[in-house]
Amino acid sequence: MKFLKYGVLGLVVLAVIYVIFNWSNIQRLLRVNSLFDEGKIVHNFSNMNGLLHSTLLPIPVSDTKHVWPVDKQALPETFLWNGENLNVKDILEETSTTALIVVKDGTIVSEDYYLGTGIDDKRISWSMSKSFVSSLVGVALANGDIKNIDDQVTDYAPSLKGSAYEGATLRNVLHMASGVKFNEDYLDKGSDINKMGRTLAMGGSLDKFAANVKTRAREPGSGRQYCSIDTHVISMVLRNATGKTLQDYFLENLWSKMGAGANAWYNTDKDGNAFALGGLNMRTRDYALFGELFRNGGKRGDEQIIPADWVVASTTESAPKDVEGFPPGYGYQWWMPPKADGEFYAVGVYGQYIYVNPKAGIVIAKNSAHREFMDEDKVPETHMIRNLELFRGIAEHYSDWERR
Repeated sequence: MKFLKYGVLGLVVLAVIYVIFNWSNIQRLLRVNSLFDEGKIVHNFSNMNGLLHSTLLPIPVSDTKHVWPVDKQALPETFLWNGENLNVKDILEETSTTALIVVKDGTIVSEDYYLGTGIDDKRISWSMSKSFVSSLVGVALANGDIKNIDDQVTDYAPSLKGSAYEGATLRNVLHMASGVKFNEDYLDKGSDINKMGRTLAMGGSLDKFAANVKTRAREPGSGRQYCSIDTHVISMVLRNATGKTLQDYFLENLWSKMGAGANAWYNTDKDGNAFALGGLNMRTRDYALFGELFRNGGKRGDEQIIPADWVVASTTESAPKDVEGFPPGYGYQWWMPPKADGEFYAVGVYGQYIYVNPKAGIVIAKNSAHREFMDEDKVPETHMIRNLELFRGIAEHYSDWERR
């Protein structure tokens, strides 16, 4: 009994020591576990720098800031969805919209903030981050840091040898067609995407997480299945190809050139590596500015920031068909709506969007804290498809564009 008593006491002491040395990680995990709770989600989505490890991206020098012309006009009252006219304000409220900006030919024609948020909030992008990472691949190709997107990812990230990524090309991962087995179900606490989130919260390494993906679902390039860790692999390629952190490469080649109006945050793992697949935080105006950069073919004024050929290639449907038949098309970390008329968009979970319609001269940036974003039962064809029809209705309202 004495030995048992001392054994239990020893375990208690070890447990106390573990909690003391991991207290910040445990607190972070508790915060992450309640990240999407009703009553917290709106605040959390504008304060992610306090919830996860983060790197501050400083505001560029003042004379590089973009100055938006503003000519506010009323939003349309309704838009057409499945043969029914839906009220725009009702849908914005239903989807827990926190910000909506509409830009027509470079001028802000509508800008509103909701649910107690404001213009200076730095809002989490979630998977909109992926489209920013894609733009840096185009820069790295133009700079000669990456030779060819048909190179294998292990040519640049040798730590992935022996993982399910061995044999996959950079093009495959850009297309979300790496072939790795990865469960992206946010509603399943045991899914790979949620395990990755816990790894991030507890101070683990996303590089090691990617290297520990060992199982393939199919051959690389044979079919598209959305897999967020693919984007982290792209960031590993970029880091090794350029010799710089993703944050520094982003700051040097995009953030300091696009005219951002405020600072931003990049969430990271404990090693300081960017949470590339979803960790970029900035003002909604700067999300719109990124969309405007793409609407203008990668140029800001006379400066070509993102190569024009990459803008076209990355926003053109080129990926294999989705293995589950999901209707939107896919390029290099950008989406194309069904029956696209030159439109493309970035999207993040819980309702983050950058919608670009070059023919209409329209860019729309929308942030939300929509807890039912993944609930397909309430909206036929998903909330995403309905939001796209909202954006198309807004584009028609502010221009003479008509969907084909």
